[in-house]
Amino acid sequence: MTSRTMAARSTSLPADAALTRRRLLTVAAGGALIASTPAFGARTASAQDGGAPERVRVDYAYYNPSSLVLRRNGWLEEDLGAENIAVEWTLSAGSNKANEFLRSDAVDFGSTAGAAALLAKANGSEIQAVYIYSQPEWTALVVAADSDITTVEQLAGKKVAATKGTDPYFFLLQALREAGLSEADVEVVNVQHADGRTALERGDVDAWAGLDPHMAGSELEAGSKLIYRNVAFNTWGFLNARQAFIDSYPTYVERVLTQYERARNWILENPDEAATILSEEAQISIEVANKELDERTNLEIDVVPGDAQRASLEPVIPIFEDEAQLQPGADANAALDALFAPQFAAAVATPAAGAGTPAVATPVEATPAVATPAG
Repeated sequence: MTSRTMAARSTSLPADAALTRRRLLTVAAGGALIASTPAFGARTASAQDGGAPERVRVDYAYYNPSSLVLRRNGWLEEDLGAENIAVEWTLSAGSNKANEFLRSDAVDFGSTAGAAALLAKANGSEIQAVYIYSQPEWTALVVAADSDITTVEQLAGKKVAATKGTDPYFFLLQALREAGLSEADVEVVNVQHADGRTALERGDVDAWAGLDPHMAGSELEAGSKLIYRNVAFNTWGFLNARQAFIDSYPTYVERVLTQYERARNWILENPDEAATILSEEAQISIEVANKELDERTNLEIDVVPGDAQRASLEPVIPIFEDEAQLQPGADANAALDALFAPQFAAAVATPAAGAGTPAVATPVEATPAVATPAG
């Protein structure tokens, strides 16, 4: 397996290709460097802030490993507690839930995929992406162990489980489009990610647009097969903040992201401990946790939202339009122009070897790849 930069977005990967953490991620002393910086101490609000918030509400998600490490280690509480600022945590079961929490003012920071953030923004949610928490390969098209489906084209007329408003759903739409199909050619069964796995393994659906760690669990524990993988159709991990919080407390946005950087670098230096945290939090086996982190999560990235994320989102906009995802009057292109607030991540980002040149497996020709069942 050879590392190289991201290939063209239509490139699919063989089933055994992966983003391998231990081979690709080497950070000499990131965690120690960050822990010694003044940013980790309590700081007073800047003149631009509207004072200090009484609380900071942050989501955590099994598809966002840094959020799990941050919550487990209590670093936000350690920093903000010096000013008697409470930290509240809410579990997001998917991008759709994180977007609901952001829209309803239930959280100040929410973890979504890029496509989900863009659609929410276009449809009126007052958010901006302030940090990139991972370059994942967290979704693929999955069939049961005994299925004879091997290509996207064979999904025509079939039932496919997917969680609408999330990256797996948009991954499905992009894969269908690439195969000359559309959503109208399949029956999308809209269920939450964990229920999609259950529906697939019970035989209630023919395929599933899966999400890790549920997808990795289905592979390892039920022999489910990935029939189509494409890293470029995974639209990055976005940490989004409510615009009202950004406007009122910009210093505290930076404070939260400083701790996010601490968590990211800690994972790079402590991969086994990070896998244990994921296993315990998501109540999955250590083998499933390792598969998600070792093979399908790249944290050696530029965390500042920018050109790489824009490039992954621009091709999704026509799908939003063709599949009637946008509300009347919504302008996805204008939303994309206003989506990023890079200044906060730029202020706290720490160097990582190879950042800006994501390491992925050597791509093959753009043909669907059939997985070998885990055994």
